[in-house]
Amino acid sequence: MPKKSGTVSIKKGDQVRVIAGKDKGVEGKVIEVVTDADRVIVEGVNRIKRHIKAGQTGGSNTGGIITSEASIHVSNVALIVEVKGKKVTTRIGFRRDEVTKTRPDGSTYKAYRSVRIAKKTGEEI
Repeated sequence: MPKKSGTVSIKKGDQVRVIAGKDKGVEGKVIEVVTDADRVIVEGVNRIKRHIKAGQTGGSNTGGIITSEASIHVSNVALIVEVKGKKVTTRIGFRRDEVTKTRPDGSTYKAYRSVRIAKKTGEEI
């Protein structure tokens, strides 16, 4: 079954390694996830320069060249996990764990919680 657009298993704050493109091999932390376009912005990766015109007020916008990160496609990054003190890339899977929840009246019931797991180690992320 093809993956639906807008479902990205990489989350903000994850440590990732770029596996394709001009910044291949660079590691960084995910700053932002753009789910609509299946893209992520990674710290220090795909840096671009923007030329900003000075504003008429002068004080608020002085203008100049600003360097910032642009987004890259989520398929070009892999999650990094630590295995025996070594950083390795892994794919992400999901596992549904059964949990016991309590209602406001005090009664309990069984429910399921979805957790992300590293495919290489099977551990929860």
